[in-house]
Amino acid sequence: MLEFEKQLTKEKHVSRELHVISNIPKPRQPKPDWLKIRLGDPTNQNHVLKLIEDLNLHTVCQEARCPNIFECWSDRTATFMLGGDICTRHCGFCAVGKGEPGSLDDEEPRHVAEAVQQLNLAHTVITSVNRDDLPDGGAAHWAATVREVRILNPSCRIEVLIPDFNGDEEALNTVLDAQPDVLNHNTETIARLYRRVRPDADYQQSLTLLRRAADRRDREGRGMLTKSGIMVGLGEEFEEVVELMKDLRQASCEIMTIGQYLQPHARRLPVERYVTPEEFERWREIGMQMGFKHVESSPLTRSSYHARQQAEGEPRRRQDQPQIFADVRG
Repeated sequence: MLEFEKQLTKEKHVSRELHVISNIPKPRQPKPDWLKIRLGDPTNQNHVLKLIEDLNLHTVCQEARCPNIFECWSDRTATFMLGGDICTRHCGFCAVGKGEPGSLDDEEPRHVAEAVQQLNLAHTVITSVNRDDLPDGGAAHWAATVREVRILNPSCRIEVLIPDFNGDEEALNTVLDAQPDVLNHNTETIARLYRRVRPDADYQQSLTLLRRAADRRDREGRGMLTKSGIMVGLGEEFEEVVELMKDLRQASCEIMTIGQYLQPHARRLPVERYVTPEEFERWREIGMQMGFKHVESSPLTRSSYHARQQAEGEPRRRQDQPQIFADVRG
């Protein structure tokens, strides 16, 4: 009976994944020149990989097949991913494995802190898979990790890229109690595309999370920054992105990232179009006029790309002139 139930669960997961993918296959479009990436120095890449493997950690750089992995790992940087490498949700864009995750690793918070220390990071980004199987969505594990990183690395700025915790305000407060420096939660796409792109999520719920985080920060007089990011090229119109930016500002979001969606493999949503660098620059200009402290908007931008510069308010740098820093997510 147990094996039968496992098979039904597996079939349900596969069915849910296929639901968000179009039944009409589209030929892959050739990538434009502006999406070419630099491979970087394999020496530092191998150093980061060995450190991650030795501490039994996972990174978004690997699991999400990030296009900036070579640049970031060459600079001995990585974004740590908590909770394993299996996600309980079925987003149509994400390369991370779906299914039933295993138990949390109690040593993971300490191992992340040790990795941050060994890489001598000034700004670290920590994210996770969705863990809807846990009563608190993994919030306590999140908080423990932030605290461990703070103990071993008191001068390191900590940015958390969190899930929505199914709208659970108590879970959000558990993470906020640990006092991260930057609270990042991605809206990922415009409201109209949520059913196709994020079938297990809710647009308004994500905005509410950001608003709650900003409200608590303001009540307590903290310096924490709030942040969100989206992908484009999934079928949205230019003005729909502008409307989303307005929604984020109304939720007191201060930093925004906008990057090109790239299909990680054939079972994920296809790219509807490649957005031009000129459009990305226009969104950046519009966002700054709206009052964002920083808008990182370019084809290769990802949620934590140039994260330290964003948090510190440094001038934006061209992506073809990478700097050595220790904070970016690919």
